[in-house]
Amino acid sequence: MSTLLTERQGPVETWTMNDPATRNALSDAVVDGLLQACARASQDATLRIVVLTGAGGAFCAGGSLGGFASLIGQPLQDGETDPLLAMNRSFGDLLHALSALPQLLVCRVDGAAMGGGFGLVCCADHVVATARSVLGTPEVTLGLPPAQIAPFVWQRLGESAARQCLLQGLSYTAAQALQVGLVNEVIEEDSDEAWQQTLTRLMRAAPGAVASTKQLLRQLRGPVPDLRDAAAHAFAQGLRSNEAAQGLVAFARKKPAPWTLSGKDTA
Repeated sequence: MSTLLTERQGPVETWTMNDPATRNALSDAVVDGLLQACARASQDATLRIVVLTGAGGAFCAGGSLGGFASLIGQPLQDGETDPLLAMNRSFGDLLHALSALPQLLVCRVDGAAMGGGFGLVCCADHVVATARSVLGTPEVTLGLPPAQIAPFVWQRLGESAARQCLLQGLSYTAAQALQVGLVNEVIEEDSDEAWQQTLTRLMRAAPGAVASTKQLLRQLRGPVPDLRDAAAHAFAQGLRSNEAAQGLVAFARKKPAPWTLSGKDTA
């Protein structure tokens, strides 16, 4: 089974993350596939719109630890090159590649967009979400820093909302995401009719003008701060910490993490 499906219909190409069993978590295969798709799209003058979506009723559940589960809470040995660095930096490469696409990048969100999936949404030029969608950054509640996505969340939401979102591990309903500017359009259900109306409206924009305008906007706001190496180190250190070990175990058991305080604990 391919973890990334691509479908071309005229000037529109849809990239579907396709691992429903993990709610389309960002495995190495998904990240590599999307990086290759970005490289190809960046050279395709006939492509006008890239649609990023997920299969099976979820957009993207976030990062996939895959074969690195045994490293959680384990300190790095002296002289050892941490395999987590390359894995996490590749995800940072993907976020930068998506943001740099000359085409309109549209995220079609249905269901969960969490952690790294939230970061993907922040790269888009237009985001359509169904009313049942939930978007969040739970990393700090698990003992992890939302490292690679931080600059993209900051640029999308602004510093105040990004601080709230990232430092508190907030989740937004589709309606709340619309209010803060994370989502541009909320539809009741993921219907082809509603989606076609959106595509028809977006296709009014000429492709050359879109590419030129995106380039001007990047110059106006400046490039996304390149924190890929620092973020990879922060994430690797976080994953190897006792906090991450405790937080991820608590999450799996559906119990509060040990640092969580109830109201009576603070009285």
